[in-house]
Amino acid sequence: MLASMDKEKTRRAIDQVFRDMAGAMSAGMALVGTRTGLFRAMAGKGPMTVDEVVRASQLQRRYVEEWLRGMASAGYLEYSPAAQTYELPEEMAYFVASDGSDHFVGGMWEMVPPLMRVAPQVAGAFAKGGGVRFEEFGPDCLNALDLINRGQYEQRFTDYWLKALPDTVERLRAGGRVLDYGCGSGRVAIAIKKAFPAAELAGYDVDAQSIARAREAAKELQIAFGSEKPSGQFDLITICDCIHDLAAPVETLREIHRLLKADGTLFIVEPKAADRLEDNRNPVATMFYGFSLFHCMTQSLARGGPGLGTCMGPQKTAGLLRAAGFRDFRQLDIKSMTNLFYAAKP
Repeated sequence: MLASMDKEKTRRAIDQVFRDMAGAMSAGMALVGTRTGLFRAMAGKGPMTVDEVVRASQLQRRYVEEWLRGMASAGYLEYSPAAQTYELPEEMAYFVASDGSDHFVGGMWEMVPPLMRVAPQVAGAFAKGGGVRFEEFGPDCLNALDLINRGQYEQRFTDYWLKALPDTVERLRAGGRVLDYGCGSGRVAIAIKKAFPAAELAGYDVDAQSIARAREAAKELQIAFGSEKPSGQFDLITICDCIHDLAAPVETLREIHRLLKADGTLFIVEPKAADRLEDNRNPVATMFYGFSLFHCMTQSLARGGPGLGTCMGPQKTAGLLRAAGFRDFRQLDIKSMTNLFYAAKP
């Protein structure tokens, strides 16, 4: 069999396997770097010996040494054989040692343990159907989702994203009503309330653990977080990184349609993906397909939903909104490496 195969294609195939396995191991080592503070200990310090990194981090020498070697091999650190020093370049530190910023990437690595923990259940669902429900992922998954989104929501949501809706911004300044649907840990509602203190904020989520986290995060703010169905009508409803997860997306969007004032606005954030698979062959889309298989799609299927998946794209989003009764729908010109943005009106 091997003799009849194309040698170059065979070499590329095994290279692909090792690249992917190396990427998986690199993600695990990078997770250690953020959790232990190793990246932060090296940021801005220039070239460092193993002993200097150990002193700066106050961690065990042998573990630190092996981590440094692995991260240098992966390309995260620069290594000088002559001086036997390791350096975290400022360009890499910008992403890996910037906890709390809108460009910190550590939350993505935090998703790896909870997703791989349910991988056997997901594999079983291939044969028997169903999936893994959201609450089965555990608190570490909630923490990872919060880390992925928090910096962007706190630093971009009102200062950049919402500026694409100037009329809505004016309403919020005057004290409009806002609902964050599928609010998770509450970061969107908190960001809006801080930027527009006159606005009336509410957050809805079916997950009790998420609501508890949201209430704790907003205990000094007047935001009505809860798992009870919202009532009244709103000037703005936000639904962020959520529609593709839903078990009943059209029904949920119809409910949102009813909750909007006649001149209100629905603001949607969804993962950045094209409509066609051939346009989704890039690292971000590959990551999103993995998130979909092990988290987003499976939790929808577990509740009898359609399993839309993380990469459903603009056309599918538009179709769902039309089916729910929205007639005014547009994609917003907001620059992002990982997100798409939409506005819809009843």
